[in-house]
Amino acid sequence: MAGHQGLVGSAIVRRLEAEGHRNLLVRTRQELDLENQRAVDAFFDDTRPEYVVLAAAKVGGIMANSTYPADFIRNNIAIQMNVIEAARRTGVQKLLFLGSSCIYPKYAEQPIREESLLQGALEPTNEAYAVAKIAGIKMCQSYNKQYGTNFVSVMPTNLYGPNDNFDLMGSHVLPALMRKFHEAKETGSPEVVVWGSGRVYREFLHVDDMADACVFVLHHYDSSEILNIGCGQDVTIAEVAQLMKETVGYDGTIVFDTSKPDGSPRKLLDVSRLFALGWQPSIDLRRGLAETYAWFQQHVDAGRGLPVNV
Repeated sequence: MAGHQGLVGSAIVRRLEAEGHRNLLVRTRQELDLENQRAVDAFFDDTRPEYVVLAAAKVGGIMANSTYPADFIRNNIAIQMNVIEAARRTGVQKLLFLGSSCIYPKYAEQPIREESLLQGALEPTNEAYAVAKIAGIKMCQSYNKQYGTNFVSVMPTNLYGPNDNFDLMGSHVLPALMRKFHEAKETGSPEVVVWGSGRVYREFLHVDDMADACVFVLHHYDSSEILNIGCGQDVTIAEVAQLMKETVGYDGTIVFDTSKPDGSPRKLLDVSRLFALGWQPSIDLRRGLAETYAWFQQHVDAGRGLPVNV
């Protein structure tokens, strides 16, 4: 399990443990640097894992992607290259590679089908990250073709939940909004500023649903064709901000800063292929936000006032 301390990885670990799996091989970033090829090779040689879930990645929102594009493309390609090759070399039975919905063209036809990959220009604000993830997809497909491996790639929509990153410089929209509204409530601020127009659409999936889908895929899907994972519904950022305001219990005003970028106008995934296999999500957005905010409050660092997973 690569990336077990992050949002997605920790959820997959919880899901696997709930299914009764106990022999899970996990290492912290300090124990195993996935960007170090020799370290990754040594780990695979020593442990010989049967299954690999590659959830480790450098991730972030619009600000982080725009500020550090070189880090996003370099770090992610290095991680993918090292882990995928080590998995091939040591005979791993199955590898699950986690991509991202940002791999699709900025103006892809909605909802976005898996066939839309490489059919248009990417969203500029996260192009470096998207190119790295596309490289990972193509690497898995190429290895399957050349070496007969069973490397499966899934494309999750926007995720949220426990163990998310609430650092405003590096977080995605939901955790950023949760922190903003929480701090505004605590300080009595009269308004919360939300980036962009609020009119763009986003699809959100609770990370526990994502983890359940990943375990389902491990059991039931063996194909080089990428597979979307989402809920099949989207909302505007303005609607999300209002729902977050209600979830946190904030009484002030929401202000949209239209000088800031919106990103892609819409990113709704076509999940008909996954649903046809027999999987469905179970956590709606209102319930998911309430549970995530409860977790947020329980894990607030008394010294700093917020939890940050970095």
